[in-house]
Amino acid sequence: MKDNTELALGNIQDADFASEASSMTRNQMLAQTSMSMLKQSNSMSGMVMSLLG
Repeated sequence: MKDNTELALGNIQDADFASEASSMTRNQMLAQTSMSMLKQSNSMSGMVMSLLG
């Protein structure tokens, strides 16, 4: 019985780790995308200002 309980706990911990790793990867991708969009926005603002100036 103890072996089954330990095996089940190990499986749960593995699933939790996989879920957290997936969530972290998703959040990192969202952060990188946001930074890229911000850089592009700043670049376009600079181009518009140079055209107007």
